[in-house]
Amino acid sequence: MKINDPVLLQEVTAAFHAYERALMADDVAAMDSLFHDAPTTNRYGVGEVLYGIEAIREFRKGRGGSPQRRLGTVSITVYGDSFATADAEFFRENSDRRGRQTQSWVKFTDGWKVVSAHVSLEGATH
Repeated sequence: MKINDPVLLQEVTAAFHAYERALMADDVAAMDSLFHDAPTTNRYGVGEVLYGIEAIREFRKGRGGSPQRRLGTVSITVYGDSFATADAEFFRENSDRRGRQTQSWVKFTDGWKVVSAHVSLEGATH
């Protein structure tokens, strides 16, 4: 299995940054277009657990936008020709508290899509 084919890595990296721009602009349509349209797509957030694309869409409609943030370290890895992971650290405005985001991406006929995502903030370890 090839890891980090340069062309595919560039594609996933572009999709990742397109999602980040959409998130910061609260562009719900663009965010939705980058998540796989299926009941098997899941997202765990800082305060929510969302199973299926419809639950994710409903959450985004009522959210009123994401807190603004800046990215720290981003690590993207492509496995084979159709699966990738994106792990990122982020820092919300006016906070030094680190957040973490993990996304699983799959390449479908209509492009790279998030099939699973997890967002958390660092806190007490026990």
